[in-house]
Order: sequence, then C-alpha cells, then structure tokens
Amino acid sequence: MYHLITSELRQLKKLSTPAKIQDWLNTLPFNFELGGDTCQSPRQVLASGTAHCLEGAMIATLALRLQGHKPLIMDLKSINGIDDDHVVALFRMSGRWGGITKTNHGVLRYREPIYLNPRELAVSFFHEYFLHSGRKTLRSYSRPLDLSCFDSRGWMTTADDVWYVPQTLDRIKHFPLLTKGMIKTLRLADPVEIAMGKIVEWHNGKKSNFTKMKK
Repeated sequence: MYHLITSELRQLKKLSTPAKIQDWLNTLPFNFELGGDTCQSPRQVLASGTAHCLEGAMIATLALRLQGHKPLIMDLKSINGIDDDHVVALFRMSGRWGGITKTNHGVLRYREPIYLNPRELAVSFFHEYFLHSGRKTLRSYSRPLDLSCFDSRGWMTTADDVWYVPQTLDRIKHFPLLTKGMIKTLRLADPVEIAMGKIVEWHNGKKSNFTKMKK
C-alpha cells in the first residue's frame, strides 16, 4: 500500500486514532537539523527516528491516510523574518476539525476535533504564538493542502528530501487572521505565559525535565 514496506505499514497501522498518532509523534526526538536543513519524507522519518514540525505533520498525514482520512496539512504563517511558521496535520471526526503537530515547545500542540472549520482551528493557536518578548506573531493560515497531489513524486517513500512540499505550501493561498486595526491594539503575552512558552520537550536528544525551564 502506497509503496510502503511491511514493517512501515505495521508500525503506522498501529496508530489507529489521531490521539495515538500524536502520542507516537511525541516519542520522536525533535529534529534540530544540526547537520543542515532537512525536509524528510515519512520513510526518512521512520528511518532516522526524528522529526521537526513539517516532517511530523507529513508522517502524521500518512498515518491518518491509512485510517481513511485525506492527507491534509495547513500552514500557520507568522511575521516574515521574525518568527517561524508552523505546520499542522488536519483531520475530521464527526464533521469537526482537529490537528496533530510536532513541536518542541509546551504550546502549539494537539488540537481536539472540536472546530467547525480550519480557520477556527488556526485561530486557536493565536494566543500561544508569541516571541520571548511577548509579541504575538501569528498572522495567517493556508487553505488545506492535500498531499495526495504529490503521490506521483513519491513524497511518502522517497529517500530524498521533499522540498517541493514546503515550497508549494508557502505559495498557496493564505488567509489573514487579523486586520491592521487589530494588530495595532495587540497586547503582549503575560510574563507567566512567556515563561511557560520556554518549556521544551527535547534537549540534547533527550526528554527534558519539565520542572526546569530553558533559559
């Protein structure tokens, strides 16, 4: 199926619900790209045992696909050059939208399938998306991108990085979350929120002690 080998299918089919996919994704050490930028295919993620946010979203969509979902991802775009974008794997249950994410922070994580549409889901990330200064930086979200459009290019199983995925994701239509007037009146995140935002899940390839915050 989808040119996956038996061991890959066996591993991914065990992830029979979005919650199980998220739980498994959380066990993968975060890919800090210490050897240079990567955009690993799902097969590469399974081989390396690491993933960053886009890589995690792609393998999550593959696991969802094996359960009958469409392989959809959505881009959350921040202020260009100031903060990083974030990518969410989308799924629907009982007509509501949820999201699976790979992040190293204590925020921007799993979303239960309770949202009416992708915009509602994107808005749910807004107050968590800020710099250490407290400045809130989330500005837009993309239309869902169906990764099946890349099936002919072998995005699920190629041994090469799949840079065409983020390139396409960056080019497709994005919808603004805020007006200029809203942006002018934004309040900084509270100091306690900033402190919580500094909690990391992975440090030096090991699970962090959550009682100690990264300075």
